[in-house]
Amino acid sequence: MSGLWVFVCGPSGAGKDSVMGWAATQLAARQDIVFARRMVTRPSHPGSDHDVVTADQFARLMDGDGLAWRWEAHGFHYGIASRYAALVAAGRVVVVNGSREHVKTLKSAAHLRVVQIEVAPVQLAARLAQRGRDTPQEVAKRLARNALFSNLHSDCTIVNQSALADAGRQLVAYLMASRPAEQITSQANYTG
Repeated sequence: MSGLWVFVCGPSGAGKDSVMGWAATQLAARQDIVFARRMVTRPSHPGSDHDVVTADQFARLMDGDGLAWRWEAHGFHYGIASRYAALVAAGRVVVVNGSREHVKTLKSAAHLRVVQIEVAPVQLAARLAQRGRDTPQEVAKRLARNALFSNLHSDCTIVNQSALADAGRQLVAYLMASRPAEQITSQANYTG
């Protein structure tokens, strides 16, 4: 039985981390849906949830087959530990906080679905400015970059423009529906 990778992506400021965090909390008791922790070569900041690694540590993970997925974005290296591939092989749904840029390279990957978190450009600009992490010029660059991904292929698009719980419920519903058929059937027949 093989599981599934669910690669969640979206522009910085769309609330991807918040939506995924909300969904992870709702699904915490489930063993068939796992939220992978990213390893990133940048410091942690408020609102992010990743394991910080140095560039040397990341290189060793790459050399030693310690990564199932890896990509670069904004000058940093991102990776998902290879232990998550074993969970997919065992039939679990593994949710990855990913990059839209990396989605292009994933087209041929087996057992993969892409979820995109979106927000209207005006609201995205306001969120980026409110965060205070970027200069006005950097916000403008992020907005311009966002336009480059308007035709990104995704299996599910979630618009995060109202209450966090609304977008979170959509992600939970998608993940529950994405479980391998064997799991859905066996759980439906469970009389425990």
